[in-house]
Formats: sequence, C-alpha cells, structure tokens
Amino acid sequence: MKISLISIVAAVLLVLVGLFLWGYSGGAAGTSNPSLSGAESALVAAEKSYDFGTISMKNGNVTKDFVITNPTQADLKVASVSTSCMCTNAYIVKPDGSLKGPFGMAGHGGFVPPANEVIEAGGSRTIRVVYDPNAHGPAGVGKIDRFVTLADSAGNTLDLEIQALVTP
Repeated sequence: MKISLISIVAAVLLVLVGLFLWGYSGGAAGTSNPSLSGAESALVAAEKSYDFGTISMKNGNVTKDFVITNPTQADLKVASVSTSCMCTNAYIVKPDGSLKGPFGMAGHGGFVPPANEVIEAGGSRTIRVVYDPNAHGPAGVGKIDRFVTLADSAGNTLDLEIQALVTP
C-alpha cells in the first residue's frame, strides 16, 4: 500500500512539473500572440532620448518634440501611445498642426484613448512629450527617467525617453 501511494504522489508531481515547464517554455496556447510581440517597431526616430538637464519645478512644464518616421513601403498604424508615469503626457502632432491626445499612463489618471494614427509610407509625425515636474509634489526632486511607448497595430513598439534633474 505504501508503494502505490508513493507511486501516485510521484506521478502527480511529475505531471505538475511537466505542466509548469511546458507553460514556462511558451508551449501554452496563446503565448505566440503577434499583437503582444513587443518587438521593435518599423517606425524610427533619429533621436530616441533627450536630457533636459537641470530643470526647476518653479518654471513649470518642459516639452520635447520627437520626429518619428515610417521608412517602409507600407502605411503603418500607431495603435497606442502611452507614458511610463502620470507626470508625462504625449501628443501626436498631425500634419495640419492640430494635436491628438493627451496620451498618458495606462491605468492612472483616467482613460488613455487609442491613438489609431496612420503614418503613410515614407511619412512622419511629431510626438510632443510634456513633462510636469510638479506632478509629484515637493518630494519629486532628483533625477527622472520617463518613457513614451508607441505601439503599432502588430504590437511592435518604439520607446522615446526623456531625462532631467528636477530641482525645487
């Protein structure tokens, strides 16, 4: 009787370990969803990172424009734009100069609308990034590093980064 109990426990453990390894290796259904690939987007930016240097809270918001380009032979759809912190907003500057957005941090500060912006083959758009150094209050001084992530309709991403040293 002890041998059969040990055999059953061993078989159950073997099945559980096998399921764990199968799920961890990506063998579970749905793990190859291309819309969640996170691969690098075909969109390019000549400048992906910008350091504002030292900025003062008393001077208010700072803004940086990044130009993104679609170097491919096909139109690309920017499905979403999101930021890494609620202190940062992003806008798409449309060809007529109007702004689409604001796009912020998903799950914080309300609803983040889908971008649904098509960039024609060979075309470009400006992404305007606005950082509010007062968003975190008096404790928000020091080095900051924030990201704006653009995801295309295939789930591929392009990250833009801003940095600053915030002083009172």
